[in-house]
Amino acid sequence: MEVAILFVAFFSLLLFGLPIVFCLGLSSLAYLFMADIPMTIVPQRLYAGMDSFVLLCIPGFILAGNLMNVGNITDYIIRFSNSLLGHIRGGLGLANVGGSMIFGGISGTAVADTASIGSVMIPGMARSGYDKPFAAAVTAASSTIGPIIPPSVPMIIVGSLSGISVGKMFIAGVVPGLMLGVAMMVTAYIIAVRKQYPREKRATFREVLSVGRGAFWALLMTFIILYGIIGGIFTPTEASIVASLYAFVVGMFVYKGITWKNLPKILMDTALSSSSLLILVGMANLFGWILTSEQIPQMLSDAIFGITSNPILVILILNIVLLLVGGFMETIAALIILFPTLLKVAEGIGMDPIHFGIMAVLNLMIGLTTPPVGVCLFVAAGIGKIPMSHVVKAIWPFLLCNLAVLLLVSYVPAVSLWLPSLMD
Repeated sequence: MEVAILFVAFFSLLLFGLPIVFCLGLSSLAYLFMADIPMTIVPQRLYAGMDSFVLLCIPGFILAGNLMNVGNITDYIIRFSNSLLGHIRGGLGLANVGGSMIFGGISGTAVADTASIGSVMIPGMARSGYDKPFAAAVTAASSTIGPIIPPSVPMIIVGSLSGISVGKMFIAGVVPGLMLGVAMMVTAYIIAVRKQYPREKRATFREVLSVGRGAFWALLMTFIILYGIIGGIFTPTEASIVASLYAFVVGMFVYKGITWKNLPKILMDTALSSSSLLILVGMANLFGWILTSEQIPQMLSDAIFGITSNPILVILILNIVLLLVGGFMETIAALIILFPTLLKVAEGIGMDPIHFGIMAVLNLMIGLTTPPVGVCLFVAAGIGKIPMSHVVKAIWPFLLCNLAVLLLVSYVPAVSLWLPSLMD
């Protein structure tokens, strides 16, 4: 009875459009009240969910991303990508994807990527003769690269939940992230040729060099993070602090977009973003504790193995579950609630935890661009000021190519595990 109340309350609140953190918290309180469990469990589980050293990465990388954004790094990234790819048919679409690949090494979140890249590229592509739905679709789809190419907030959550090395998770995301980018570039090019989208004038070597000089500091930041972790120079948590210090110095003295006057606002925005994520982590931990106490994870595991124990089919089922959840639930909450359970299922068929972690994050990222609730679709449609249905129609080719990459990541472990194996 209590479990039924938990799920009915959760999905009812979700349908009413409440933020996921309130859906988790209020449905959990309803369950605890009906089950006559002391409310003292609430602060205990909230604190237990947030009391993790590895979660300190989150405010560090968010601060680094905010510092670089204020320094107008997005403009430099887009100009650099356009100088390399703009002369190709549909080059602005390719530059959009390329910009997301570079920006992914700074922000680590898909929605931030959609908002930052989209605010520049969607109006710019429309002025250059591209259909707005295509511009919004390529922006939303390519934003899924952000949390795959390190740093990645979802991968930090995976590490905190399972004890998997966050550093190895970061490295494991490099090849899948590059594959996603290439696949979406090919898709954008095919669409551009069919619709005869324009091409830009080819940039000269001197122009590429000039623009590249501006984007150099953004590229160097990603290199420092990766090299530092791979080389064992610092941990992911330390990397986030190094990234913040680096972003402050570059933003203040190189790009000069950061001033002492706007620094308090940057810190406040970082505090708000970080605290909202950590509260979500705590609420999801409370919800997950209730599920565990009611043995829901074990029931789900038994149900999957009751259908089949064939590894190929089990991986397919895991993908379907994660894609469906990713289309309706916030990524962090979905990971905290489902990842530990599904990890046991994956390990039951011999999957490496890092392999499954990358697969799970990729699924949930694709869910952000999957109708009807994909958050990145709403953000892109809002920036483009076009109906959501137009973006949904335009995004299907990109979804199909992303799903093709997902299948490769799912069934070819070396795609995720080759680079981390070099760290052993």
